[in-house]
Amino acid sequence: MPQHIGIVACSAEGAALCYRTTCVEGAQLLGLHAHPEVSMHTHSLAEYMGCIYRGDWEGVGELMLASADKLARIGADFLICPDNTIHQALPFVEPRSPLPWLHIAEVVAEQAGERGFRCLGLTGTRWLIESEIYPDKLTARGLEFVRPTPAEGEEINRIIMDELVRGVFKPAAVAQFQRVIGRMKDAGCDAVVLGCTEIPLIMNDSNSSLPTLDSTRLLAQAALRRAVRGAAGASG
Repeated sequence: MPQHIGIVACSAEGAALCYRTTCVEGAQLLGLHAHPEVSMHTHSLAEYMGCIYRGDWEGVGELMLASADKLARIGADFLICPDNTIHQALPFVEPRSPLPWLHIAEVVAEQAGERGFRCLGLTGTRWLIESEIYPDKLTARGLEFVRPTPAEGEEINRIIMDELVRGVFKPAAVAQFQRVIGRMKDAGCDAVVLGCTEIPLIMNDSNSSLPTLDSTRLLAQAALRRAVRGAAGASG
């Protein structure tokens, strides 16, 4: 049997896309209609945002740990978090976690390297863009990156927090991302990281001037591979 995937969710739209991808694409590895056992837990997004607005990343970590403990108790073998921003709390989480985690930025950086990209544009919430979550993982693999300008970052953050996490998808939001990605292409980027798990709900390779690295689906696909590989290792 494949290993049991635990999803530590934060915002509903991104978590739902990750969950759906895990279930639907499981068939590619396991056969028609098949996917690993998947469990998900989330606190209210308001609890997470209260900590984030205060800059309380240890508080974010406590919420993540509470989810991790519940998922461990019901049998999950490892954990993923389909929220880029709260990965900033992982240094507080991992030493006390009952289970191992896949790191979303590590998954994206690995894919970027495999596809031969050299310089990535970063998109996401302002907390993500201002953090070292992606820069640390990219530079470790010899990859360069370009952040949004402050004005671009503020508008992207507004779109994510006021629209995307609420399930609101507007043509104006797509146009804004297209402008930012176009500037990043002019700045030398050869791909763009969709570094908020809701961004793939409006942006993809068909409407982006750069190839996209869909952090949500890449994480789900990495979890599927680990679930199958881990089961094979256990049986061996």
